[in-house]
Amino acid sequence: MAESVTIARPYAQAIFRLAKEGRSLAAWSDRLRRLAAIAADPEMGNVVGNPKFSAGQIADLFMALSGEPENRELASFIALLAENGRFDVLAEISTIFETLKSEDDGVQEALIASAFPIDEAQLAELLKQLEAHFGGRLQGRVEIDPALIGGVRVAVGDRIFDASVRGKLDAMAAALKN
Repeated sequence: MAESVTIARPYAQAIFRLAKEGRSLAAWSDRLRRLAAIAADPEMGNVVGNPKFSAGQIADLFMALSGEPENRELASFIALLAENGRFDVLAEISTIFETLKSEDDGVQEALIASAFPIDEAQLAELLKQLEAHFGGRLQGRVEIDPALIGGVRVAVGDRIFDASVRGKLDAMAAALKN
């Protein structure tokens, strides 16, 4: 996983710069999502991994399936991926691109761990409160972690806000040991 992210990052950064200069961030976001979906298809995996097909043939197939067969920038990007055999990291490229786009918009991702499911209204209210705490716009992603017992633990970048029952119990245990 870490290796594929390391491989994907330069591609995502280059596409992000190209999209920003061309004021086409939303279009590239859609393109990368579409390409990642194409690459994730099991039948396409059989084609990409098959030595009977050349890099050019695979690139042509991706272009035909892209929905934008006349886009020169997209064709160059796909040809580069084909030449380097990097279709397997398209999902990571798309994810990193979205992160760069969000950072550029001033939006940070908040990873919210909760003991119980959170509905949309609760998430919206929680994000509003967290934005005041973290001082910026947040986009939330919720993961269920029953070990928290109750409450939430929020990670934004390298900052953690722990309002979980498990966090409070751990803090009490540490205080009692001292």
